[in-house]
Amino acid sequence: MFSTQVRRMTGVHWLTLFGLIAAAWGLLYAMALPEDLRAGAVLYGGDFLASLCIVTPDAAGFWRITVMWALMSAAMMAPTALPAFATYDDLSHTGQTRFGLLVAGYMVVWLGFSLLAAGAQMALFQAELISAFGDSRSGAFSATLLAVAGLYQFSPAKEACLSKCRRPLSFFMQYWDEGAWRNGVRLGLVCLGCCWALMMLAFVGGVMNIAFMGLATLIMVLEKLPDLGRWLTRPLGVALLAGAAWVLLTTL
Repeated sequence: MFSTQVRRMTGVHWLTLFGLIAAAWGLLYAMALPEDLRAGAVLYGGDFLASLCIVTPDAAGFWRITVMWALMSAAMMAPTALPAFATYDDLSHTGQTRFGLLVAGYMVVWLGFSLLAAGAQMALFQAELISAFGDSRSGAFSATLLAVAGLYQFSPAKEACLSKCRRPLSFFMQYWDEGAWRNGVRLGLVCLGCCWALMMLAFVGGVMNIAFMGLATLIMVLEKLPDLGRWLTRPLGVALLAGAAWVLLTTL
C-alpha cells in the first residue's frame, strides 16, 4: 500500500516537503564541524574555536541553539512521518492547504521539543556534562541516557505511540473530524512519544554529528514500519542497555 502512495508523491506539496527536508539536512551538514577542527580544539583548547569564529553554546545563545535543534527535528523526524503524511494525503482529496496544516501542526510539536532540547543543551554545557560539540564528557551521563532510552523501548507508552504511528489509517479515521491542524499536532505528539528518548541520545553521539543523525533517522524510520518495526523495538532496547553497561564498565 505504501509503495503505491510513494508513487503518488509528485504534487507540489510533496516536492515542497522533500525540498524542505533536503534543505534542513544541507544546513546541518554546513553547520557540522569537520574532524580536523575537532582535533584542533582538543589539542589547543576552546580558544582555538573562538579564534576561528566557531560558536559554542554560550557564545551562540539560546535562540541559535534552538534553530539548530529545529533543523535537526525537521531533518530527522519528517522522514519518519512520511507514511502518515501519505495516508492523510490519500484520504483528504482536498488539495494542498490541509496537507500543509497537517505538516505545520506536526512540526510545531517538534519546535516545542527544540526549545526544551536547546535549554537542556545550554544547561548541560554550563554543567560541563557535554562539550562544545554537544557530546557527553561523562561516562555516567552517557550510560544514564543510554539506559533511559533502552528502558523506554519496553514501556507501555512507547508501545502505545508506536501502534498509532504504524497504523496511520486507523489513527486518522479516529480523529478525522478534528481537522488537519489538530490531527497534525496529535500526530506530532504521538511521534514525540515514540522518539524523544532516541533523540536525546544526540548528547551521547554528538549534537552536530551527521553520522549519528543519519543512523538515528534510519532506525526511527524502520521502527515505525508495521512489519519490520515490531521486530526492532525490543532488540534495540536490549542493545541500548548493553551499551549503557559497556560504557559504565569502560569509563568508571
